[in-house]
Amino acid sequence: MKEKGKRNSFLKNLIPPFSITIFLFFFFAIFCFSLGLSADADVIQKLAEAIKPKPSGWSGADPCEWPGIKCNGGNVQIIDLSQKILSGSLEKVDFNQLTQLQTLTLQNNRFSGPIPSFSDLAFLKELFLDTNNFTSVPPKVFSGLTSLQVISVSENSDLEPWSLPEDLTQSTNLVTIYASNCNLKGSIPDFIAGFVSLQDLRLSYNDLTGVLPENLATSSLKNFSVNNQVTGGLSGTLEVLGKMTDLVQVWVNKNKFTGAIPDLSNCTNVYDLNLRDNLLTGVVPRSLTELPALRKVDLSNNKLMGEFPIFKDGIEVTIKGQNSFCREDPGPCDPQVTTLLKIAEALGWPATLADKWQGNDACQDWPFITCDTQKKNVTVVNFAKQHFAGTISPAFAELGSLKSLFLNDNNLTGSIPDGLLNLTQLQTVDVSNNNLSGLVPAYPSEKVKLKFDGNPNWGKVIAPSGSPPGGDPSSPDGQPGAHKNASVSAGMIAGVVIAVIVFLAVALLVGYKYFKRKHHVEFGRVQSPPRNGKEIARGTGTAGSSSRNGYGGVATELTSQSSGDNNSEAQYFEGGNVTISIEVLRQVTDNFSEKNILGRGGFGIVYKGELHDGTQIAVKRMESNLMGTKGLNEFQAEIAVLTKVRHRHLVALLGFCVNGHERLLVYEYMPQGTLSHHLFEWSQSGGNPLTWKQRVSIALDVARGVEYLHSLAQQSFIHRDLKPTNILLGDDMRAKVADFGLVKNAPDGKYSLETRLAGTFGYLAPEYAATGRVTRKVDVYAYGVVLMEILTGRKALDENLPDEQSHLVTWFRRVLINKDSVRKHIDPTLDPDDETYGNILTVAELAGHCTARDPSQRPEMGHAVNVLGPLVEQWKPTRDEEEDAYGIDLHMSLPQALMRWQSDEGTSTMATGHYSHTRTSSLGDSQSSIPTKPSGFADTFNSMDCR
Repeated sequence: MKEKGKRNSFLKNLIPPFSITIFLFFFFAIFCFSLGLSADADVIQKLAEAIKPKPSGWSGADPCEWPGIKCNGGNVQIIDLSQKILSGSLEKVDFNQLTQLQTLTLQNNRFSGPIPSFSDLAFLKELFLDTNNFTSVPPKVFSGLTSLQVISVSENSDLEPWSLPEDLTQSTNLVTIYASNCNLKGSIPDFIAGFVSLQDLRLSYNDLTGVLPENLATSSLKNFSVNNQVTGGLSGTLEVLGKMTDLVQVWVNKNKFTGAIPDLSNCTNVYDLNLRDNLLTGVVPRSLTELPALRKVDLSNNKLMGEFPIFKDGIEVTIKGQNSFCREDPGPCDPQVTTLLKIAEALGWPATLADKWQGNDACQDWPFITCDTQKKNVTVVNFAKQHFAGTISPAFAELGSLKSLFLNDNNLTGSIPDGLLNLTQLQTVDVSNNNLSGLVPAYPSEKVKLKFDGNPNWGKVIAPSGSPPGGDPSSPDGQPGAHKNASVSAGMIAGVVIAVIVFLAVALLVGYKYFKRKHHVEFGRVQSPPRNGKEIARGTGTAGSSSRNGYGGVATELTSQSSGDNNSEAQYFEGGNVTISIEVLRQVTDNFSEKNILGRGGFGIVYKGELHDGTQIAVKRMESNLMGTKGLNEFQAEIAVLTKVRHRHLVALLGFCVNGHERLLVYEYMPQGTLSHHLFEWSQSGGNPLTWKQRVSIALDVARGVEYLHSLAQQSFIHRDLKPTNILLGDDMRAKVADFGLVKNAPDGKYSLETRLAGTFGYLAPEYAATGRVTRKVDVYAYGVVLMEILTGRKALDENLPDEQSHLVTWFRRVLINKDSVRKHIDPTLDPDDETYGNILTVAELAGHCTARDPSQRPEMGHAVNVLGPLVEQWKPTRDEEEDAYGIDLHMSLPQALMRWQSDEGTSTMATGHYSHTRTSSLGDSQSSIPTKPSGFADTFNSMDCR
């Protein structure tokens, strides 16, 4: 028995419990590995059973050893079955269970049936399904492919009609989309431009209709093919091509594009351009013939006019079939033909002229043209009742023998050029029933018969765009009461200054009391931001205080977990906003669930999140390899700006996260969404239109937020992308300005800053779009456009409207010429009474001033605040409160109270919590942070001037 006991003791010592643990661990690991291998092997076995004939070499127990199958650690990563002449349906093959699949190549076979689901294959980069016989594209088959770079479904002509699914927007890394000859229908979706890495887009030989999306101007496309649409074809103009500066190859042939060939001078990399078989009119621009990289161009079968174009040597030029060049060989056109082409250009190159004005002799059967008996000189131009738009060209003055000009019953705008007064043979001018304006030409009545009835603005001198109201005529400089101000006594000035100081002191103290009572602010010296995740975890530095945006506990929860995981690259920016771990953000957004998506933008998706205490947040999720340098700059710009500014009408940044390729920003949640939704999409969601009170309050909120950026913050900023989709609303329908990725520091004074063009078409100020130079006035222009949208319920650009109405600013400024017509052009849901209509006219006039073509004629944002303030119902207290209820120390000096109020309002370098700045402030610092009086600010003010 003793020997047996010793033996057992020896065995126990020989195999200690620790060794047993290691053995069990490895056994469990091998078991899990075999399960993973088994799952992928089952999918490949189903694939082998579904296809006919069975590929050569597909036998044996381990599919990873089969030809065309490549694995890593037992997980299938590549399936290559290209050009095997295989057939069969793949509908029941569970490709989406191959969790590590990166490349699937099935092209050049005969697979049929529905395209199988590849949803949620997070590592799939390349998907080649082209040249098969697939019959349908079920819903969600391309959803969740977050790493996808190449997708090709071309040459699947048996597919039922379908359109590119919005699920592809989750594939933010897309570089190539090949979808030619696969029965695509409908229009090219706007979300295509959101793929900032997309370089190749081929949608040829389908059944696409509609126009080219305007936002393609922001894309990085190099190869763009939409040629040979089989029925109606794409239409509209090709203007957007001139803004796609990365283009290399462009095939838009065999569609129904109209208008002139756009200016392509900025498309310096284009080498292959095919425009044949369209309805293009106008002359071939010199910018096309001088493109430096051009090697191949086809202009056949259009309605092009003017001189036959001459291209440089070495370029393959094809110009066959129908066009309307004045000559069949290079050379100048007849002078009268050249003049008439200038006239046609001012009218927008009407197709009716391009169809019928052929040859080099205008007197040889050209419609609308009559010549003298010798048929050498044009004597009559009759464009009556042709529905022409555009303007009257000054080139009419070059027709020295012109006797009669009939332009009546069209849609012409502008004025009659002065040069027409020099036509000595002129006898009749009929411009009735248009929309002309300007002074009545001083034609001698006994010689020239002028008919101009039916032009409501005839005789009116239209002031330059955005001119401010006239000044006091008695004032030598045109400013109201300028002579009176010169005689104001020094005593009165001193009295005003004292009154202003007293008023400011009272306002600052009351403001401080209110904010202290509401937010329980604690003042004190602020530590520098932490430099590692451990400091955050300990609650030091920026992580230790409550939020200032109604999110009590947000900072505590978001910073209670370390953000220093191995996959994150924590960065800190001035201002010290918290870094947040990716684990927390995954938890609060339910692992970025699709059901929590609030919206999609050019650089990522915004998700709704909910913390454990019920607080709601918004998380913008981006990927750096998708965003590129531009996106990364915008990510850092948002952090850099929002850590320096804080205002009740600017959306607050609560934190950020850098996790591998991901960049995430966390904002306060705005439950009512965007102003755009409430202006343009309220009926689709079953909501109610905005009331006038809500609209004017929103307009005032936005004006205050932008005014703060321009002139009241510590640094002056230009937003550059102000529009309704970047204006968010809370449950109280009060507005906050959002999206600061394009913000630039404003230059001092009236100087401008040159920068790369950015923003949104329809909101870009003319001088910015033309020169790329920005001042604060570009925000004022965009704000004026937003005011027009608030007034009319119309979008800044609406391609569904006639050309003369599609651009909101141009159309609405014409409406403003006659104030009596404003009522019938505002949003019909407003239905204002007389008092409200008076307020609407005030806002409409402000919108006109803000959108003046000359930036010097636009007001500062402070003026907009002063105009809108009286239109919004003013706040009144429900009851008087004892000052002690606010907890303020009445023995505190005014400078001390001012420092505290500035700290609370975000205008001082002192702050608390995770909004703190990196240095403390002395009294001198806080005083220096008081903004100087903005240029043009009134010398006197009332309570409405307090923001």
